[in-house]
Amino acid sequence: MAQSTPTFRQLIQSPVLLLGFGFGSGLASKGPGTVGTLLGLLLFLPVLLWSETLAWVILALATVTGSWICGRSSEMLGVHDHGGIVWDEFVGIWLVLLCLPEQTGWYWLFAFIAFRIFDIAKPWPISWADKSVSGGFGIMLDDVLAALVAIGFIWASTISLNWLF
Repeated sequence: MAQSTPTFRQLIQSPVLLLGFGFGSGLASKGPGTVGTLLGLLLFLPVLLWSETLAWVILALATVTGSWICGRSSEMLGVHDHGGIVWDEFVGIWLVLLCLPEQTGWYWLFAFIAFRIFDIAKPWPISWADKSVSGGFGIMLDDVLAALVAIGFIWASTISLNWLF
């Protein structure tokens, strides 16, 4: 299946592509990474609110399998880090959500915006990882780094605002 973008029918026929393309969210014609991040957030919040322990287990499994899912999806498409592969965005936003100072709507919005900004802008070391590390691990790594930077930014902003007020 060497083509650049699969159809939804092809996603349904391939569990790897279905996961890689975030249950179809990666097929969005505009901003598939943003659409994938939003779906990832919406799917994860009920789990996180029900059981933080289960949420950590899901994140760990998604991260461990993510390199294979992203790498295999890329191989199947014949395109490295296809923009529609959004499993890495799922993992990134899940990590940010789990590390928020509080579980509130405002922090969820802050998490979404901060993660998208750092994932799109790719400041160093995110840009280095994006350019230097190949394969499924590379696809995952830049989003995990974007998540870590977003977490640091959110916590620094929270501490600064609490200090000011």
